[in-house]
Amino acid sequence: MEDREKKSALETFLFLSGEPITLSAIKDIIELPESEVKRLMEKLMAEYKNRNAGLLIVEIANGYQMVTNPEYADWVRKFRSIHISSKLSVPALETLAIIAYKQPIIRAEIEQLRGVNSDSAIKTLLERRLIKIMGRKEVPGRPFLYGTTREFLQYFGLKDLTGLPTLKDLVRGEAA
Repeated sequence: MEDREKKSALETFLFLSGEPITLSAIKDIIELPESEVKRLMEKLMAEYKNRNAGLLIVEIANGYQMVTNPEYADWVRKFRSIHISSKLSVPALETLAIIAYKQPIIRAEIEQLRGVNSDSAIKTLLERRLIKIMGRKEVPGRPFLYGTTREFLQYFGLKDLTGLPTLKDLVRGEAA
């Protein structure tokens, strides 16, 4: 199989998936060495970027994904405005931020930081698969420990948790 066919196969996997695919998963499907898959993905990513297409292939959440080009964000917003919104409420965003920065964390710790009950926000975040139960804390009552998911990284366009802004970045952003 020549490079063109291999890249077309990779494009197909990315399009069908709708979520990030790891290098090892792609390697298993296409039956090529990981180094070869990485080389082909880099070529494909460059081709999409160079032709300024409506879609791009990016490395995200420890995998590769086909995404819309940010240059066409206005068109995407117009399109999405005619569909049901999937925005998170302020309480859900607050809860998600606490979990992202403090994970693994139990509900009582979240509620102590927020100062209010967080049952509904946690339920919403679990339903949307932005957080998951990572286990139980070894204390009386053995409460659930919560942490973020791959879907969280995907939702916010992060490669990994190191992509989260630091407190210094957030304070600097308010001053600007």
